Amino acid sequence: METNASANTPARRSQTRKATASGWIGSALEYYDFFIYAQAAALIFPQLFFPSGNPKIAIVASLATYGVGYVARPIGALVLGHWGDTHGRKNVLLLCMFLMGLSTMAVGLLPTYHHIGILAPALLVVLRLIQGFAVAGEISGASSMILEHAPFGRRGYYASFTLQGVQAGQILAAAVFLPLAYYMDDNSFNSWGWRIPFLLSAFVLVAGYIIRREVEETPAFEKEDASA
Repeated sequence: METNASANTPARRSQTRKATASGWIGSALEYYDFFIYAQAAALIFPQLFFPSGNPKIAIVASLATYGVGYVARPIGALVLGHWGDTHGRKNVLLLCMFLMGLSTMAVGLLPTYHHIGILAPALLVVLRLIQGFAVAGEISGASSMILEHAPFGRRGYYASFTLQGVQAGQILAAAVFLPLAYYMDDNSFNSWGWRIPFLLSAFVLVAGYIIRREVEETPAFEKEDASA
């Protein structure tokens, strides 16, 4: 067991703050990606990816693609949680960020049903599955990293910042997507405006990488790795 002295050195306190900031910002950025899909599934995807003579059926089909992301989450939590245990928290969190960022950008570049037919919704489902897989590793990995960096006696407090980041990501997604939908004319928004929030994931990806590369691997993993 680590002593209070070793847990409270300036270097350890600095890493605790960096890990907490990384968990908060990383979760906010990843869940921004996750929730902009939800906005698009309700507002724009029914007519772009699921054209139908019955608008209700198109909306249900669009929202179903949002739901498949949750199907992938238990698998992602299991696989990426194990990978974090064996290969380190930092590595798995960087992987989650790249998977989420690239899949979200790909949604913003995806041709619609009118261009490639049934392949468009099929690719949309695949990208949504990747998103669900990645976000499951984010929430468990970020919480574990903060927990393992935090001093004994304050671990619950520091780990709570991960869930705070989730809510911040949801607010950020609404703050970006809804004003575009409201202020742009319908033709522009339906043609290219809806893609903007997805393509902004490029900046999310860069910001997340810069933040997370500054965080060291957790002491618990380094100790386990050294003893292996």
